[in-house]
Amino acid sequence: MRILLIGEYSRFYNSLKEGLLKLGHEVVLIGDNDFKNYPVDIPIYAKYFKDNYLLNKFRQLVYRILKVDLALYETGLRFYLNRNKMTGFDIVQLVNEYPIHSPVFIEKKLLKFIFKNNKKVFLSSCGDDFSCVSYMLQDKFRYSVLTPCKGNPKLGHCQYTLMYVTKPFVKLHKFVYENINAVIPGEVDYLIPLEGNPKLAEMIPYPINIDLHQEIQHPITDKIIIFHGINKVNYYKKGNDYFEKALEIIQNKYGDKVEIITATSIPYIEYIELYNKSHILLDQVFSYDQGYNALEAMAKGKVVFTGAETEFMDYYNLSERVAVNALPDVDALVNELSFLIENPLEILAIAKRARAFVEKEHHYTKIASKYSKVWEAN
Repeated sequence: MRILLIGEYSRFYNSLKEGLLKLGHEVVLIGDNDFKNYPVDIPIYAKYFKDNYLLNKFRQLVYRILKVDLALYETGLRFYLNRNKMTGFDIVQLVNEYPIHSPVFIEKKLLKFIFKNNKKVFLSSCGDDFSCVSYMLQDKFRYSVLTPCKGNPKLGHCQYTLMYVTKPFVKLHKFVYENINAVIPGEVDYLIPLEGNPKLAEMIPYPINIDLHQEIQHPITDKIIIFHGINKVNYYKKGNDYFEKALEIIQNKYGDKVEIITATSIPYIEYIELYNKSHILLDQVFSYDQGYNALEAMAKGKVVFTGAETEFMDYYNLSERVAVNALPDVDALVNELSFLIENPLEILAIAKRARAFVEKEHHYTKIASKYSKVWEAN
């Protein structure tokens, strides 16, 4: 099959592409390779308005006055100029209801072109979208990325998350669902809000290229090494404030027994190099299941503090922990970290189970095969 993947912000589609290529398919990936710099075949990154100093200053001035982001227009233009490379595919998979990140009225026109000029189009649910945000707003989750917004609605991510339920995005959501063959959630957090949706195919876990992420076991001899990666844009959305408070307590409590590495908004390659030597990785607190960053670390045999709620354990029929369920509770985080520091054999045991879990449930060629079957069936 000829397959077009539109959008990339977590290496999800790169790994899916690698699995599909292994199965003999032809795959093209188009996306906005932001600061993480994930590889794409057709880049639509707004390099003029984002990377040119003077143009970026002009962009910021225009945004302050008119609330118009010129970078979105550049992204849309780059997609449009490459449109002839995006026709005649058997399958198109959108990473999100808003995969191009252009102005919404332009986004709709560009997606209309995709729907018209390709055979089948599918949608991934793997981040903020109308269905998920609507579900969060009804307080059906015990906690969610909108939980911090209740205390401070001016937090950076709140406006971005809530835009998916504004009138223009609701219209975009309806338009996308009218034209897709099916929606495929990537984890439990996105499966739950879609239950009962007539376009729901099935949940397919994220693909992880385990060939690229070999298990890295560092013997625990002197210090327990804890890695905390921060993306400034998603600081509160990921619960980094909870982690930082917990780490301050841990540092004071254990001193030389721990080494804490913190990295802020760095390219993906540098990020990986830093966390490779850690035993424990702090990922996020407002999730029920693991996101992409957590799974890659689990594949390397790290103990990851992330979503591992009862719903996740039940879905995969797990009786032992493959990750630590990180709660939005500083005391709970401190207790979990303290337990591991004082019981290093448990670090090794969870790490081993984490790698085995990813191999079983997230192997990139197995996941690519699942996608192929769903595409053919719908």
